Amino acid sequence: MRVVIGEDEVLLREGLTMVLQREGIEVVACAADADEVVAASARTRPDLVLTDLRMPPTRTDDGLRAAQRIRAEQPDTAVVVLSHHVNGQYATELLGERATAVGYLLKQRIADTAGFCRELRRVADGGVALDPEVVTAMLAHRDDAVEQLSARRREVLALIAQGRSNAGIARALGFSEKSVVAHTSGIYDALRIAPDVDDHRRVLAVVRYLTR
Repeated sequence: MRVVIGEDEVLLREGLTMVLQREGIEVVACAADADEVVAASARTRPDLVLTDLRMPPTRTDDGLRAAQRIRAEQPDTAVVVLSHHVNGQYATELLGERATAVGYLLKQRIADTAGFCRELRRVADGGVALDPEVVTAMLAHRDDAVEQLSARRREVLALIAQGRSNAGIARALGFSEKSVVAHTSGIYDALRIAPDVDDHRRVLAVVRYLTR
């Protein structure tokens, strides 16, 4: 897999490069500002762009805008935003109407570099990777739907949006797979999502619901 890194902090940029290379991922370019991220992606045509959210020149949402531009201009390039900041509106804008090959992960919650690289590969293969806190922030913008879901079902929904299987959700939350199935059915009913989708399509259905 070929990756472009967009990160203005030099130590973090070099650290990400080392982590990715150690896991067999080729870093084809690094960029310190949003314009450079777009230019490097256009020049190298990577499989995935990994970019910070707040970057020069304005240090506001420049990385997000760069990611959106890359998704629009290079639909074959996956994009993952890696940030300290949780913003549901930004996540919604990033996903847009095409909830594939995209991710929004939080720097402070990455504890396993091998797992992090697996997430990047999954996104490069067309998947979606959203930190649970990001999903919760996105749900906060959907008050009509949130009112229909219990706190437990919001937890289940966050894990579904991460691509977890029923077994994975059961292990994460400490209850049976049968309970996961029951909660999932309730979520689909509340969100008016067809109950006969398969495991892959259920992830896309949840994300598309959050972004429509």
